[in-house]
Amino acid sequence: MDFGLVLQTDPPASKVVSLMKRAERNGFTHGWTFDSAVLWQEPFVIYSQILSNTAKLTVGPMVTNPGTRTWEVTASTFATLNDMFGNRTICGIGRGDSAMRVAGRKPNTLARISEAMKVIRALASGEEADLGGTVIRFPWIKPGARLPVWMAAYGPKALKMTGEEADGFILQLADLYLTEYMVKAVKDAAVAAGRPADAVKICVAAPAYVTEDDSPAALAHAREQCRWFGGMVGNHVADLVAKYGEHSAAVPDELTDYIKSRAGYDYSHHGRADNPDTAFVPDEIVDRFCLIGPVDKHIEKLTALRELGVDQFAVYDMHDAQEAVIDAYGAHVIPALRG
Repeated sequence: MDFGLVLQTDPPASKVVSLMKRAERNGFTHGWTFDSAVLWQEPFVIYSQILSNTAKLTVGPMVTNPGTRTWEVTASTFATLNDMFGNRTICGIGRGDSAMRVAGRKPNTLARISEAMKVIRALASGEEADLGGTVIRFPWIKPGARLPVWMAAYGPKALKMTGEEADGFILQLADLYLTEYMVKAVKDAAVAAGRPADAVKICVAAPAYVTEDDSPAALAHAREQCRWFGGMVGNHVADLVAKYGEHSAAVPDELTDYIKSRAGYDYSHHGRADNPDTAFVPDEIVDRFCLIGPVDKHIEKLTALRELGVDQFAVYDMHDAQEAVIDAYGAHVIPALRG
């Protein structure tokens, strides 16, 4: 199993770079960041610094979207970084929950994501792409360039499209039941499309908080540091409920039931431990969606995720123990899952 680190690009950028360097020293292979132009600093500028200060780390957004940049600009940015640092970027892409809504726009449609994935992957790999009637190719790309495109998804149509078209699947929760359900949906769609079942890499991304023991006080503090995640996932779940309705056969109740008490969401607190809009998230959901507790509990859950076909676990590291979690994973968790 590979391991990634997920950060917001809060200033100073030097802190983001420092944490990514620390992650690589501890055995992490991927460095991911949020991509929401209003809420945080521009990630692609920071990627250049991360890449120049690490040796092998693969970096990219979790996730970008096809609405805030034109597709040829996105592709050119990835391709430039790859030309400078040697195919060490990855494109995570999704509908653009915070990036689009904070700017007063609706999240992108699946059809638009599908078109964008094809164009961005082709251009960044040195191939031709059609920009709505104008066929272009970057003349400066060297042979051997490549860009994997991984798609974030929850709903049935998005899961199907991920299996059919994406190089990887990003699932932003670590619930064992839902992971099994969604990984199967992606792999079944891949096979139905004539692809191998393992053609799509599986990445589970969720907060991880390592405690010294499993005392009630330690677990309570960890839950409060990670409760924001249930609120973030709740935004996507609310969209699914609006589209498919409650208790729909298309979406498991285990994913939708917990948002019934959700009152609203202020994106100015998006992805932050002090988010006041996540009180509706029960402890059970925090425990199911995140990894909380002593090291052995992390190893136990990650082993179960690996058995479900998960290729990478990406640690959302937005809490008051960023360095401690990176170091604990490097010292204990990563060796156990790779041993």
